Amino acid sequence: MTVRQKKQELLEAMQRARALEPSSFVPNKLLDTLIERMQLKNDAELCRVLEVQPPIISKIRHRKLNVGATILLRMHEKSNIPIRELKELTSDSALH
Repeated sequence: MTVRQKKQELLEAMQRARALEPSSFVPNKLLDTLIERMQLKNDAELCRVLEVQPPIISKIRHRKLNVGATILLRMHEKSNIPIRELKELTSDSALH
């Protein structure tokens, strides 16, 4: 087995392990709230307003990318929703 194959195997094992972990990161509530409060139609419009490429929002929605500080600030600036509230929307406690 080559080094590249070992690395790929390790990455796949890590992804499988992550999929089994309960995650407290729930991005859909955050994205849906932004769309609703900003009176947007969909993720594509949200991308345009936030000035990010569509794959960024897609990866966030599918839990492949966490909401970083830069996009969190942009969400705050464009929506006027307090950062604390935006962060709270990403936790699973926001669903209860």
